[in-house]
Amino acid sequence: MSPTPQQRRAARHQLATGQSAPAARRGPSGGSKKPITVDAIISTALGIVEREGYEALTMRRLATELETGPSSLYAHVVNKEDLDELLIGRLCAEINLPEPNAAIWRQQITSVCAQLRDQYLRYPGISQAAFAAAPTNLDTLRVGEGMLAILLAGGIDPQAAAWAIDSLLLYVNAYSLEVSLVNRRLSRADDDWVVSRDELLRRFAALPDTFPQTKRHAAQLTAGTVHDRFEFTIGLMLDGLTGSR
Repeated sequence: MSPTPQQRRAARHQLATGQSAPAARRGPSGGSKKPITVDAIISTALGIVEREGYEALTMRRLATELETGPSSLYAHVVNKEDLDELLIGRLCAEINLPEPNAAIWRQQITSVCAQLRDQYLRYPGISQAAFAAAPTNLDTLRVGEGMLAILLAGGIDPQAAAWAIDSLLLYVNAYSLEVSLVNRRLSRADDDWVVSRDELLRRFAALPDTFPQTKRHAAQLTAGTVHDRFEFTIGLMLDGLTGSR
């Protein structure tokens, strides 16, 4: 008897193979198409997200892209949440984790966060799939393990390090989602919700005098690129960690 999707998921967590036996195609064209595998499902799903954003990804749309029916997908993945876990796992598998070095632990942890950010930004909105998800996929856990090793090498208290990883990943997820939403709005020609820095400065300057600090420090409030702010926030979080050593 073939394993159920639930059994396949359990096996993936235990063995980290990410593979399953190909599902047989049904219908007259069954023999002329590539077989459906977990790897093919993940790659196709990421392609949809890269082109159209995470919101475009549904199980029905994915099945159409693979020229099959939804039931063929459910032979390999339990549900959409299981697919989300596989997608984040695939992105995490590409993260380069350095050998922990006490002398440069801050740079190392920042690099891991930046790599994850860049992976998420390649696939607009996909960081939504990482919210409220327990880190059970082995590829995802590998990143957490690497981050923990770096923080511990830097002399961070284990409890503080554990909570810091949660906070850092939450920030990376939220940052990536915000940038994706801004970019999507910028792509719509009829959308004026995203304004330039010059326009924002003009609006701040026009504020009434009940906003004295905003008017006085408008240049500081609008300074830097989004990645400048990302690096500043990660640094701020790491500064707080040093007090826990």
